Amino acid sequence: MSAIKRIETNKRLSEVVIHNNVAYIAGQVPSDGKSDITAQTQQVLGKLDRWLAAAGTDKSRLLTAQVFLADVADFAAMNAVWEAWIPEGQAPARITVGSPLADPDFKVEIVASAAI
Repeated sequence: MSAIKRIETNKRLSEVVIHNNVAYIAGQVPSDGKSDITAQTQQVLGKLDRWLAAAGTDKSRLLTAQVFLADVADFAAMNAVWEAWIPEGQAPARITVGSPLADPDFKVEIVASAAI
């Protein structure tokens, strides 16, 4: 049986859980809730880069991504940032849904998994 590794764990969650050579990354939100959707998406993708690196992988190995938008009207602007970030030909299976987020200032949250 393979071991489970947890990175940056507290009572509520682990930022990353690794099992069977897959890194599961917790929902990432922006650090500045007052910025626009472009800046918030860049902040979230930067956090994903950080956690992917901590797990020993990178965005070219993403398997899935779940994108939550507080306002689906931000879909095109979020996608512009996403498409500039994701390597050509390496897009994961992805879903984007409209959903209220934990903080009303947050416009985007992304959950992802990646192969190691």
